[in-house]
Amino acid sequence: MLEAGVLETLLPGVHRLVAPNPSVLTGPGTNTYLLGDKRITVLDPGPDMPEHIAAIEAGITQLGGELERIVTTHTHPDHSPGAAALHARFSVPVIGAEIADDGHQDLSFAPTNSVSHDECFDVDGSVLRAIYTPGHVGNHFCFLHEATGTVFTGDHIMQGSTVVIIPPAGDMADYIASLRLLLDYPLQYLAPGHGTLIATPTAEIEHLIAHRQSRENKIWAALEQVKKGDLDDLVLVAYQDVDASIHPIAKLSLWAHLLKLEKESRARQTDGQWELVA
Repeated sequence: MLEAGVLETLLPGVHRLVAPNPSVLTGPGTNTYLLGDKRITVLDPGPDMPEHIAAIEAGITQLGGELERIVTTHTHPDHSPGAAALHARFSVPVIGAEIADDGHQDLSFAPTNSVSHDECFDVDGSVLRAIYTPGHVGNHFCFLHEATGTVFTGDHIMQGSTVVIIPPAGDMADYIASLRLLLDYPLQYLAPGHGTLIATPTAEIEHLIAHRQSRENKIWAALEQVKKGDLDDLVLVAYQDVDASIHPIAKLSLWAHLLKLEKESRARQTDGQWELVA
């Protein structure tokens, strides 16, 4: 069971702290990873909660190391705000990508260094490779710890739940392409931003791709049935297998799928009314 504030060693040089911010969207809480044993990288510092920042500092002390850098997968408020507090305390580089505010971003995030696809960092003698994975949001990066084959997935892959894609910062076509991209790397584990370590990475990624394709097929069928309709019309058909209380969130994924079909010239919209391209 995941317990907030307790440092747990998962693999050599890979340690996890869970932030005390459990919720419907964050599950048991945001995972903050401490990488390395002496020269430590904090990956996803999580929310700026005094008890979580104190737990990170205590974890560094417990390992007997020193903080070298802070890395973020993306700038949603449950993943990156702790960076400012840690930077103020330790004066180490903050690495991550910025994005225009869409009403869902951490406005306190101020990286000292940007990050690029396939950029590598020396983490206590091991390589940490940045992998650009837009989809959940346009500035999302996963990070591969090559010594253990562990990819830290942030919100790209979450254990036990489906990632919400919220346009326009979220993009379903990019998301599926980013899932396929991860299959090109030698993976042994997925370390999500929420949930526990996943030891079957290829099967998990292939399942997620298949799940998204299955939902797209249902949306396609809904368009065929409705002929022309808005999100409210289509969600009732495409997500009839989902409890109606979830439909407000489902409409976000529906919208993302429709935008993917539009990008592929398979569907079009006029004044919010969607239809298939003949």
